[in-house]
Amino acid sequence: MKNKISPASTDLYFLPVETRVPFKFGREILTNVTCARVRMVVSNDEGQSADGWGETPLNVQWAWPSDLTYGERNDAMLDFCQLLADAWCESVPPSQAIEVGHQFLENRLPALLSEFNESRSTEAMPWLAALVCCSAFDLALHDAYAKLIGLPVFDTFTSELMDHDLSHYLEPAAGTDISFAGKFPSDFLVPRKDDLVACHLVGGKDLLDDQERLGDEPDDGYPVTLPQWIDRDGLKFLKIKLCGNDSAWDIDRIVRVGKIAVAQDVTWLTCDFNCTVTEPDYVNEILDLLRDEHPRLYQMILYVEQPFPYELEHHRIDVHSTASRKPLFMDESAHDWKMIRMGRELGWNGVALKTCKTLTGAILSLCWAKAHGMSLMVQDLTNPMLAQIPHVLLASHAGTIMGVETNGMQFYPDASTPEAEIHPGLYCRRNGKIDLSTIQGNGFGYRVDEIERELEGLSV
Repeated sequence: MKNKISPASTDLYFLPVETRVPFKFGREILTNVTCARVRMVVSNDEGQSADGWGETPLNVQWAWPSDLTYGERNDAMLDFCQLLADAWCESVPPSQAIEVGHQFLENRLPALLSEFNESRSTEAMPWLAALVCCSAFDLALHDAYAKLIGLPVFDTFTSELMDHDLSHYLEPAAGTDISFAGKFPSDFLVPRKDDLVACHLVGGKDLLDDQERLGDEPDDGYPVTLPQWIDRDGLKFLKIKLCGNDSAWDIDRIVRVGKIAVAQDVTWLTCDFNCTVTEPDYVNEILDLLRDEHPRLYQMILYVEQPFPYELEHHRIDVHSTASRKPLFMDESAHDWKMIRMGRELGWNGVALKTCKTLTGAILSLCWAKAHGMSLMVQDLTNPMLAQIPHVLLASHAGTIMGVETNGMQFYPDASTPEAEIHPGLYCRRNGKIDLSTIQGNGFGYRVDEIERELEGLSV
């Protein structure tokens, strides 16, 4: 049948990107990243074929926090991507993209990661890093499948096009009367919006005012300090990166950013601790101090993002006390719906989705979370180039708590120049929003044929 496909071939490209300013989060600083770009051809039993594209920044520091050197971790992720390029073309039963992607995640990827780690003499690569490597292939799968059947990607998750309802993929939390029988992802998605509120990231090394200038800042026409970014882009939503092991620094950072936000009519803040906190009291005490001494800033905080270690099975921390103060969003922990179910039991009440953990996984996680009353956000992995497009489309269809985080234009704006020629509103923020209206056509609507990006010589 036309709507059942199998991957036929893949091409893998590595695109190096340098940051214009350092990006500090958690314990590490990012100054460069390699983006994995995949072209996948799929075919059906009728002899028809289509190609699709997927791209993900292999953000080593986020996906694989470790004392290993950046080079060791980066090389391992590049090697794993090359292993995946062959594995995705092994014979699989034809089916819809979400079923092919689900079967790969459930049956093939764990074995590949285990074999890969057994072949290495150093620290094992974690599951999160494997998901990041896999995501570019999964995105390309969905793009190709949707193009072959002649629909936008987010119109393919319907009862008419899927052989299995969500009960084939998901199980409800124990003790609830929730059922996924007869339900499909389309029941949980919202109609696309062509503009989204943009969340701006305030990194740990970002300059908050002119007094912090050292004289070595880039002179490239882009803003340098936070007030300049707010003024130029009309920002209304800021995400503050915190360290999680120095409460005085974290409080000072929130207050300083908050005062700038108030002065420039920013509406919302959120705080991200990047898995560095080990006890809920650390976050609770910060929130209580803000509530008592800076009530306006406390009210501006929309949610708190992933303070605690992301391996929930090894760090079963009861977080109900924190979630009772502010919505508490899983990010690194939210590998899939099963981890979200575990998080909900521990007290988490929100989920930050990312396309870098595969679109297949993100769609199923979205459905599980929404069915159980959890709030959603779509967070960035500093997505440039093609990676930006599925990212913002997911946010547009998810029904997020507030727009989408998008910060590629902060840290490497020139990396996306060819794509921005076709999609100017996706790689800048104006009046605090991004514009999705140029995303057109079937698949993800990349309009790749119109983008003048040279890929020759980069294939591996």
